[in-house]
Amino acid sequence: MNSLERVERRLAGEVVDRPPNFNIYMTFAARRIGQPLSRYYREHRVLVEANLRMVEEFSVDLLQAISDPYRESCDLGAAVDFPADGLPILARPLLDEPDRIRTLRMIEPSEGVRMRDRLEALRLMRERSAGSLPVMGWVEGALAEASVLRGVSSLLVDLLDRPGWVEELLEFCVELEIAFARAQVEAGADLIGLGDAIASQVSPQMYRNYGLPYERRIFAAVHAMGARTRLHICGDTSRILADMATSGADIIDLDWMVNWAEANRVLGAQVALCGNTDPVAIMLRGTPGQVRESILECLRLGTPKSFSAAGCEIPADTPAENLRAHAQALGLWGTGPVPES
Repeated sequence: MNSLERVERRLAGEVVDRPPNFNIYMTFAARRIGQPLSRYYREHRVLVEANLRMVEEFSVDLLQAISDPYRESCDLGAAVDFPADGLPILARPLLDEPDRIRTLRMIEPSEGVRMRDRLEALRLMRERSAGSLPVMGWVEGALAEASVLRGVSSLLVDLLDRPGWVEELLEFCVELEIAFARAQVEAGADLIGLGDAIASQVSPQMYRNYGLPYERRIFAAVHAMGARTRLHICGDTSRILADMATSGADIIDLDWMVNWAEANRVLGAQVALCGNTDPVAIMLRGTPGQVRESILECLRLGTPKSFSAAGCEIPADTPAENLRAHAQALGLWGTGPVPES
């Protein structure tokens, strides 16, 4: 059974040889092939090489074009610095003054340097996967993109002081992300992930008003293109889980703070949940034995649709033996449910 078959059958709740490994790698992947982070973010061939290494070494079940949250905003004109081997830094929000919203102009993804680089990565991933691995593109949620363009703190104030202005910005962002998603599917993506990290920092009602409706529009557009969808909201999403399940996502990532057993009990038959081992306490700082037990415990508490992953990105300094332990645990589960220790 190849990874693409494994993922499709798991989504249907059918028998698979082992649960899919859907860990998110970025900084770890770059370091694993000895490349500085700036090249991983800006050169699609480096990103593809790193992802292929993750599949080869750690039995990951997808190639993923996720990198940083600034591709769209860079192409719109935001000032972003790329340290040689550090995380990108937003030097100044593009909309540092509300009136600057009038300067926003829609851009075709193929005409943006950084968006085009992701499209090139997806084409190369499609070529290298030969149809055996799912290829995952990525977009920002409209609310997340708005927070990049405006700045997180300013946007949170805007939600209270100028909600109409925020809605105007969100309309621009959702159309941009739908266009970017469409271009990624056309470039070869089987799956579009959507990151909406700021959604865990607002109230449930604000999420229902300013996050969820736009996630639904993006996911509906992706489904109309024939691709699958994955929702990733970092942090404690316990208060909005039921809402997230109505987003149209085929797969929903849950961070480690969320009660995995309760989420699967309530939503596990409705949607494929993915998670949710602690990426720091277990994956980074734990032993291989602790990793195996955490992965197996998540599977015991999950459903026939559950996907396996750390709750968020694998930290750069995670021991390789811990990631091998993750893969070993999935293979062990594939031989039949493992009794509790």
